[in-house]
Amino acid sequence: MTVPDGPAAAGRSPAIVISGAALRFGDTCHFAGLDLTLDGGRTTCLLGPSGIGKTSLLKLIAGLPAAGLSGTVSAGDGAPLAGRIAMMAQRDHLLPWARLIDNTMLGARLRGEAPDESRARAILTRLGLGPAIDLRPEALSGGMRQRAALARTLYEDRPVVLMDEPFSALDAVTRHRLQEVTARALAGRTVLLVTHDPAEALRLGDRVLVLNSRPGALREIEVPGGAIPRDQARGDFAAALGRLFESLGDGGAQG
Repeated sequence: MTVPDGPAAAGRSPAIVISGAALRFGDTCHFAGLDLTLDGGRTTCLLGPSGIGKTSLLKLIAGLPAAGLSGTVSAGDGAPLAGRIAMMAQRDHLLPWARLIDNTMLGARLRGEAPDESRARAILTRLGLGPAIDLRPEALSGGMRQRAALARTLYEDRPVVLMDEPFSALDAVTRHRLQEVTARALAGRTVLLVTHDPAEALRLGDRVLVLNSRPGALREIEVPGGAIPRDQARGDFAAALGRLFESLGDGGAQG
């Protein structure tokens, strides 16, 4: 069994409309008056300086509380977003006492649903975690834990997926392979992926946006051609990477 490509069980993926988003702490304004529409069924990658509020924007979409955060979020199809979003945070949040496969199916268990162990096994195997299915988090490396968090996200099978630096703890070879697996598994879904890696953004994003240090300022970068995940050897990829680095430099150095 393989991980299904695209939103097999999740239904049609809606556009996400963000209006008047703001993040303020005292006298400091990270962004304000931010309006953004995420195209339905496409992947948008978001970059910007550390601390600018990218993770807070993910929380706003997910409906999670955060100090100083405000704004409205709605689905383009008019239906409620509740129950249609899966989020992969920077931390893996694995339960230390649970086996890897049980951590993968955690969402289903919390909702009182019958877990699909065969599907969880297929996802874990495709992510290279087959031999670790019965291990607990303490026996996993940092990269394996991050892959486990990705497996849990894919298992949820939602039409909207929010990802916060999902590959940051992985070595270059594993990161490259999992980018390909993730791109296929999430094809056709509405995805917002926050990353600090410009090449990753251009490889995976239908759209690439930079949130810079001028509050509420978003800049869209023209992406190279080719199917996702894109071939980094293309000449237009290098040109797009140069434009993206220039835009990031204008918005402040990344950390």
